[in-house]
Amino acid sequence: MTLTQLSAFVLVARLGSVKAAACALGVSEPAVSQALGALRHQFGDSLVERAGPTMRLTTAGSRLLPVASQMVALGADAEQAVRTGKGIPDQLRVVASSTLLEFVATPLVTAFSERPGRRIDASAGGAATGEMPVLLANRFADVALGPGFGPSEDTVSEPVFRTRLVVVTGSRPPGGPARWIWLADSSATDPAGDIGKLLRRLRVPDERIRVFPSQTAAWAAAADGQGVAIAPAHLITARLRRGELQVVNTSVTPAESVWYLTTLTPERRSIAAETFRHFLSTATALRVMREPGAGVLPSRFKPPVYVTLWS
Repeated sequence: MTLTQLSAFVLVARLGSVKAAACALGVSEPAVSQALGALRHQFGDSLVERAGPTMRLTTAGSRLLPVASQMVALGADAEQAVRTGKGIPDQLRVVASSTLLEFVATPLVTAFSERPGRRIDASAGGAATGEMPVLLANRFADVALGPGFGPSEDTVSEPVFRTRLVVVTGSRPPGGPARWIWLADSSATDPAGDIGKLLRRLRVPDERIRVFPSQTAAWAAAADGQGVAIAPAHLITARLRRGELQVVNTSVTPAESVWYLTTLTPERRSIAAETFRHFLSTATALRVMREPGAGVLPSRFKPPVYVTLWS
């Protein structure tokens, strides 16, 4: 039994599928299945069983889950203790919603890593909204950027930035929103994300949605007249000014959108997470969130770093 195997089991149990666990861990589905299979062999129990589209814990699996979660968390504590003892910089693992990962997370991580003071190695990766509390509570990530969450015994959400969601297009399509072709990134498939919620409020059927690899690609397709897209208003100011896109008002847009920082509760929060929390209230962080496309000096540029949630 290893921490890798326990990590795979915890995420399959918490997220409800091998695919979701593999995505969160940044590995292949066979790797997760192999780790889970090793635990099943050791304990002589299936631990989790398929129940329709999700997974269901067996009685033994239900008893194992809280213990496994504690062991995975203790493993993270042990790793941090060894890093501190060896004088290695603390780690900060940021998970973000797709829009924030595309535009904001990397410049924020870069600015945070290069601030004066105690060095912290920071990295960023993406996660669906529903996965974020699970990754935080089980110590696979230190902070999350994206939608906020209600009161929890494990996590705390705090607003860090406010913007507006608007609908944009190159040329207004005929008919109403339910007849338009909607262009979006993977956030359209995230039912708990801001864009997914907005599409449901507009009652857009799935067959009218086209998913692109990124928001940038969706906005480019909208500018070419292929449909309409949803965008945070402050991120498309330059495109609006150049006339590439125009705002189309609907019955529910413009709509307020708030970006939240979610962390563990104060008594469980790491030093790196607390430091990042304070950093987000600085003028530097606010400028990055307001103008992520402004760039940095060549001497400060770092290639994008993506977190691998696998030990």
